[in-house]
Amino acid sequence: MKDEIIIAGFGGQGVLSMGKILAYAALENDQEVTWMPSYGPEQRGGTANVTVILSDDPISSPVLDSYDTAVILNQQSLDKFESHVKPGGVLIYDPYDIHRAPTRTDINIVPVAAMEATIAMGQSKAYNMILLGALLAMRPDVPIEAVVRGLKKALPERHHHLIPVNEQAIRKGMELVAELKK
Repeated sequence: MKDEIIIAGFGGQGVLSMGKILAYAALENDQEVTWMPSYGPEQRGGTANVTVILSDDPISSPVLDSYDTAVILNQQSLDKFESHVKPGGVLIYDPYDIHRAPTRTDINIVPVAAMEATIAMGQSKAYNMILLGALLAMRPDVPIEAVVRGLKKALPERHHHLIPVNEQAIRKGMELVAELKK
């Protein structure tokens, strides 16, 4: 197994955290992993993306031009990365703030209403975890138990009380994808 993933959006949406949690989960699952963030000088509102490669075999380079999977959180990132998803790949996006939906026909496009789910849950910080759940539903590269262990490593101890809410949000994202597949 090898999955080359890009997660992209604005700073403050939890893009880098989502990638870091996924990377820790892969390590917890005894997989090879790279995590390579990219962001502008702004902490909030600037563009941010992270490349994560998960593999059963050693990874030769973290630098990629195309991806098996893309998780897109804003229009700017969709415009930039849609064309970089490999044919047959997966593009997961939240239509909430997208004014031009993806148009490719050679990839699996998965719209996930993560913002609506976040509002319904009453958990404003769960947005990225809902999308992580959608990713895990489409690409079950790591089990949710490893993701929960990854959360414990990625989050500062003072935020460990939020792990159950994060797990609930991940499961919600998985449910949203399961509903789409019906």
